[in-house]
Amino acid sequence: MPKGYWVSAYRTISDPEKLAAYNKLAAAAVQAGGGRVLVRGGRVEAHDAGIAERTILIEFDSFEQAVATRESAAYQEALAVLADGVERDFRIVEGIG
Repeated sequence: MPKGYWVSAYRTISDPEKLAAYNKLAAAAVQAGGGRVLVRGGRVEAHDAGIAERTILIEFDSFEQAVATRESAAYQEALAVLADGVERDFRIVEGIG
């Protein structure tokens, strides 16, 4: 079964305090959903129309598990705390077989 991934590329971080509060709640939600953080921050080299900001990659055992975790009450609480603290491109993608 193909794995599922959360890919999040931040364009701007306007409120670091909201991001810090979100990170605490989101980490617990991701762990409860079976997610594993593969990339969090670190060095970024952007090309083409990319922006060299914070990038996150989280792996789940399946695409469905990734979607269910995004929709969970725990993650929705994290999103409510984050609110307008960042602008990001968030995607859930399915891995290759």
